[in-house]
Amino acid sequence: MLRFMPVGDSMTIGSAGEHTWRYRLWQHLCATYGDPFTLVGPRETLRDPSTDEPTSYAYADPDFPRGHLAGWGEGWCHMAPLIGEAVRSCRADVLLVSLGLIDLGFYTNAEQTAANVRTFVSEARAARPRIRMVLMPVIPNIRAQQDAPFAEQVTLFNEQLAKTAADLDTPTSPLLLATPSASYDIHTDTYDGTHPNASGEHKIASAFAEAMWQSWDLGGPYEG
Repeated sequence: MLRFMPVGDSMTIGSAGEHTWRYRLWQHLCATYGDPFTLVGPRETLRDPSTDEPTSYAYADPDFPRGHLAGWGEGWCHMAPLIGEAVRSCRADVLLVSLGLIDLGFYTNAEQTAANVRTFVSEARAARPRIRMVLMPVIPNIRAQQDAPFAEQVTLFNEQLAKTAADLDTPTSPLLLATPSASYDIHTDTYDGTHPNASGEHKIASAFAEAMWQSWDLGGPYEG
């Protein structure tokens, strides 16, 4: 059974009442991937927006595998120390990673964030040498639209993430860079300028799905 682990921040963990891109991707793989698979991770909660705390609030579909490694306000700097044990304990085969906005916004600059990406990859491979990874650049968000220095850091980090993925890609542990839809619009694909609504969830899921389909022949074209 192929085991996917979503790794991310608030856009990945989601809030109670949301579907999340994890769910949209799971639906897509259920329809297109012919072999057994599941989503795994050491965490299963969503965020409760009324308390700003994790919650076990029911997901949209009771059959949806809840596992993930995502947290509200967490970034590469938080996940790099955790990923080795998470990969080892959950026996993950493919990491689907969407991180970076939190790092650049609060903790590290583009160069430091890129260094944490390298640490993350190294720790994941130490735990599972043949692991595969799909890395998502920082997607459009309202802060980048309103804060020019932050936008510059996002651009620089995304360039460095692409270089890192190319540098660290190997035949035994391939790294892919997902390509967010050029049509992703913070006014129509998010509910607050940052967090995806239903159409945004589909576009993020599509970016992961298309990367795996085109590079690894895994799944199929995204039709969500």
